[in-house]
Amino acid sequence: MLETKFIYYFIIINILAFITFGMDKQKAIKHQYRVPERNLFILAIIGGGVGAILGMYFFHHKTKKWYFRFGIPVIIIIQVAAFLRVFIK
Repeated sequence: MLETKFIYYFIIINILAFITFGMDKQKAIKHQYRVPERNLFILAIIGGGVGAILGMYFFHHKTKKWYFRFGIPVIIIIQVAAFLRVFIK
């Protein structure tokens, strides 16, 4: 039961991260108020790392910023390690 809730959570947070990267890209194109980079990282840190990296490369957004190119994969590696530590015994 708990594993199912975690799976739903990760699906939702990754979809949200992906959509947020897309919305920020559209706002950048239209020169509108942007999503703060801190918020994009927070979405990745709270479980949306995969959605964030997919959004980065699908929308070609934030891919030139070194701290996104290296930071998001590091977040994903840490999350995978934590997942394996908790759920794989």
